[in-house]
Amino acid sequence: MASFLTISFYTAAWAYILNALMRRQNIAATKVLAVIASGLVAHAIAVYFSLVKQDGLELGFFKIASLFFFVINLLVLMSSLRKPLHNLFVFLMPLSIMGLIVGEFFNSPVTSGSQLSPGIVAHILLSILAYSLLTIASMQALLLSYQNKQLKSKQFNGLMSIMPPLQTMESLLFDIVRAGFLFLTLSVITGIIYIDDIFVQKLSHKTVFSLLSWIIYAVLLTGHQIYGWRGAAAIRWVLGGFVALMLAYFGSKLVIEVILGSS
Repeated sequence: MASFLTISFYTAAWAYILNALMRRQNIAATKVLAVIASGLVAHAIAVYFSLVKQDGLELGFFKIASLFFFVINLLVLMSSLRKPLHNLFVFLMPLSIMGLIVGEFFNSPVTSGSQLSPGIVAHILLSILAYSLLTIASMQALLLSYQNKQLKSKQFNGLMSIMPPLQTMESLLFDIVRAGFLFLTLSVITGIIYIDDIFVQKLSHKTVFSLLSWIIYAVLLTGHQIYGWRGAAAIRWVLGGFVALMLAYFGSKLVIEVILGSS
């Protein structure tokens, strides 16, 4: 029931935003954010019952995807109260709906509650926050790239008309990257402290790609602070770090649970 309500709210919000963009109309931000907030309440309930089982937690690939999009939507919603970011929901709503649907149909092994120490739980939560923030950063980078190309070609379409100025978008991008990098750093630290044998075979791919992603974002932020990196170069670094991060988590879980699990 909660999943059905979530999909209904998200679909309504997505259809409204998409229609407004196509018709080049102003978006009633307060109303659409209220609909999305209602969807988030239902989404939280759906995620809880999807992950929390009587015997422990179900932390499978498809289950985590639903939680992943919940965190992203919540963060974008909170940011939208201060900055005009509701256009991002055009991309987030379909992905969130897809995550909910696949989460309902694919089950994973349940991890017993006794197997998860407070440190491991902290590592999981920090990782989800880092992935969510840096996913938003990658979306922001794509929008920034699109906006930059449109401005250079002097094409001002409906999407361009509701975007903040280029400098505001770029400033927001680095704010999100800094926050995501902070949580990623804490995630790596807690992983090293609380996960035994972090370089064992099943975790080696995740560990290597996580560290690679951390290095990419560290270089980007250092270059931006010292050398003033921005524009297309910064966008490439953001997207490169995001690819490494997604390979670290979703790539490793997909190989272990879906490919190796079915062989």
